[in-house]
Amino acid sequence: YNVCIMAYGQTGSGKTYTMLGPQLEENFAFSTKDESELGIIPRATQEVFRLISEKPPGSYWVEVSVVEVYNNEIFDLLAKDSCGKVFGVKRDVVTTREGKSDVPLLTHETVENASEFLHLVNKGLQLRVRHPTLVHAHSSRSHLVVTLTITTIVSGDNFGTSWEDEQTSQRLNKEVSCTFPQKMRDNKSTSSSRASSPAQLEATEKPKQVKTRLQLVDLAGSECVGMSGVTGAALRETSFINRSLSALADVLGAIAEQRSHVPYRNSKLTHLLQDSVGGDAKLLVMLCISPDQKYLTESMQSLGFGTRARQVQRGQVKKKNFPGQGKAK
Repeated sequence: YNVCIMAYGQTGSGKTYTMLGPQLEENFAFSTKDESELGIIPRATQEVFRLISEKPPGSYWVEVSVVEVYNNEIFDLLAKDSCGKVFGVKRDVVTTREGKSDVPLLTHETVENASEFLHLVNKGLQLRVRHPTLVHAHSSRSHLVVTLTITTIVSGDNFGTSWEDEQTSQRLNKEVSCTFPQKMRDNKSTSSSRASSPAQLEATEKPKQVKTRLQLVDLAGSECVGMSGVTGAALRETSFINRSLSALADVLGAIAEQRSHVPYRNSKLTHLLQDSVGGDAKLLVMLCISPDQKYLTESMQSLGFGTRARQVQRGQVKKKNFPGQGKAK
């Protein structure tokens, strides 16, 4: 299943620090010198590669993409021009025939360890849009989405069958039992086993690829215009930020209430995160709350968002390689 970890809260409440850790003032790259101060993104990545190192070599590989959602547009922060310079290129998110969200032409870089990954994220951070406000001198004006796509090679023997496949197999076996006498069934099964060619046997044992996503999200902060004092282009940015955060709250509310329609497409942010928020994905929301009394209204709004997120109850788990399980929160 897919996993999403995001930091939510008002501007200046510590979301970027929570996700990235301390950043170097001169270029906003995050520092990894002090291990105790590492944020969730470097910590999660180190843990992923630690787990992969315990597996057989070549059974896993990891690809990374870094995008920002700015003014309801998706920008690829790892795209390069002919000179090798990195710059943001606008992309779009689409829904595939399988019902999955995808960003065509998005840059995916293969990484073999945590240091390679952190180098790519640092490169993307240099391009993230920032603008000073009265509340925060280095306010992020976009949602940062770092995605690790982990591909697992699973042999045919270990891949297993889905719950639906097992039910179909049982039903067909029952129908065969009702249709054929015992002797004919034995002859049928014997002839079937003899008819299986080496090519067919090889096909059943052919390794399969299972792709899962770990999406690490540093959301832009919700803003009260009266306190932040933004005008002009920054005011337009605030409008898009607040609307996308409202769309995210609507999506969680629809999932919590088990509505038939979940409005993922109301925002590029929610459309991009659809596979890691809905379905049988696991979502962790880190609420960042300012301790200052004057931000009480914003803190209460953030806690309301967290309450809505906690009300989400997962239904029947439907995985490709495991039988159906009970409800998971």
